[in-house]
Amino acid sequence: MSNREFFGTDGIRGRTNAGAMTPEIAMKVGQAAGQHFLRGKHKHRVVIGKDTRLSGYMVENALVAGFTSVGMDVVQFGPIPTPAVALLTRSMRADLGVMISASHNPYEDNGIKLFGPDGFKLSDEDELAIEALIKGQTDLAQATDIGRARRVEDGRGRYIHAVKGSLPEHIRFDGLHIVVDCANGAAYNVTPSAIWELGARVTSIGVSPNGKNINHKVGSTSLDTLQETVVASGADIGIALDGDADRLIIVDEKGAIVDGDQIMALIATQMSKVGLLTGGGIVATVMSNLGLERYLQSQGLELYRSKVGDRYVLEMMRDKGINAGGEQSGHMIMLDHATTGDGTIAAMQVLAALVEAGKPASELLHMFDPVPQLLKNVRFDGGKPLDDEHVKKVIADAQETLADNGRLVIRPSGTEPVIRVMAEGDDEALVHKVVDDICEAVAAVGA
Repeated sequence: MSNREFFGTDGIRGRTNAGAMTPEIAMKVGQAAGQHFLRGKHKHRVVIGKDTRLSGYMVENALVAGFTSVGMDVVQFGPIPTPAVALLTRSMRADLGVMISASHNPYEDNGIKLFGPDGFKLSDEDELAIEALIKGQTDLAQATDIGRARRVEDGRGRYIHAVKGSLPEHIRFDGLHIVVDCANGAAYNVTPSAIWELGARVTSIGVSPNGKNINHKVGSTSLDTLQETVVASGADIGIALDGDADRLIIVDEKGAIVDGDQIMALIATQMSKVGLLTGGGIVATVMSNLGLERYLQSQGLELYRSKVGDRYVLEMMRDKGINAGGEQSGHMIMLDHATTGDGTIAAMQVLAALVEAGKPASELLHMFDPVPQLLKNVRFDGGKPLDDEHVKKVIADAQETLADNGRLVIRPSGTEPVIRVMAEGDDEALVHKVVDDICEAVAAVGA
């Protein structure tokens, strides 16, 4: 992974008109990805969706120029969630799918996510091959073979149909009052529509994108507005998506935040009850709470832990034949219905459970008591603090102290000179002491 210049853990991302997110690079990405997926003699097709960022127009046009120049036809959907692009790549038999989004980042950033013909994010091998083509030379099509581009208006309708189809036919949301926060992002049109069509009374916030307000004081990373709206309007539940709608956080009727761990506990329980959960458990990351693991064990289910990042969760799910997984941050992957994280489909499962249980959200969504957990970041100036003998000893002592009553996760950030130190355990004071001791040792070495 070290020789990557453009692709990170989730496609290409950065500040627009700087680094890897310029129109020149976007056009090269289109040419390189287009050439890499030109296979056989059929007319090739790429589908492109985007969120609501101002720079989306610029990046989209540059990509279209790149793809058409190597002979690919382009279908443009306009603003649509990331999981919708994954779905439509498969259902429209495209050779490639592209989502233009920087997810939960501010509007000044943008990104390019690529999906293969199967609707899954690209493998490391595909990304490295595309990187080599970006840096090298691509073959332009003959004048007679240049691709065409067209806009398609029914992408959102197709996605709404698929989202509603993820529920059993008898499920309706009549009588529920639901607040939907779309982060002024890609789902501003589709998610409120899908929920309303199933009978709910919907109050929408974060559905007035202007190019610059995506994720600004709304959405899954900024929940104050949703909490206030749910409580003030007496709603039954609030759902928050991020800018590209691949993650979900819930707010119950009392305004309390329900994170991905509690959502996964509910979904796993519901699926297991009706015999739909495969692989004997779910996949989450090393950051998921120990309380979730203990709860699942009490239900006879396993929690398998992957590295941080939804692509690693998905990799492990496919490897172990598991159909549900996600991250504490709200990425929920329901493999029976989607090939990538899908906040709207996950919300549908939660709302269906609410209907079936007939209980308030605060009761239904409190599946377990989280174990006290603390995460701190330590900046360092250079070198590898985690290789230092004193730091190693402090970490070993901490692990011994927590023993079977807690867990320690220490990892360097992939994007900045920061060590992330996370501990959790039954004794909150001990958790704080352990984290502080490790942070102190790392800081002393890395200064």
